[in-house]
Amino acid sequence: MTRELNINGRTATVDAEDGTPLLWVIRDELKMTGTKFGCGVASCGACTVHLDGQPVRSCQTYIEDVEGSEIRTIEAMEADRVGAAVQQAWTELDVVQCGYCQSGQIMSAVGLLKENAKPTADEIDAYMYGNACRCATYQRIRAGVQRAAEILEA
Repeated sequence: MTRELNINGRTATVDAEDGTPLLWVIRDELKMTGTKFGCGVASCGACTVHLDGQPVRSCQTYIEDVEGSEIRTIEAMEADRVGAAVQQAWTELDVVQCGYCQSGQIMSAVGLLKENAKPTADEIDAYMYGNACRCATYQRIRAGVQRAAEILEA
């Protein structure tokens, strides 16, 4: 079935049946591989994208539910003021270890900072809880969110 999606500010026409996870459309149809497959059950956060400004797990978000919505992926974060600040902080603090989960971590961090410009450590931990990092860089991720908040405030 042909569908039109608003993804990263552009209209994309894709062929996808009902029940197809948005993740597969992003990666397989649109060849945007920054969004990762992690667990497939919305538990790890590697597949996080923004849907109408809110972080969602694209592995459990179905194509029929996103038509007419605004979808943003990691590929669009450089052009987003908050996304650019998070990416700058991640680079400054060398947050990434293996990097596999980081696009999802960044997408969640951007969502947090858009809701709360100055989160406490506890607020960061609570918001980022659903994003798993097998390398356990959680302290660096928390520091990255705090640094991004400082960059945005300056």
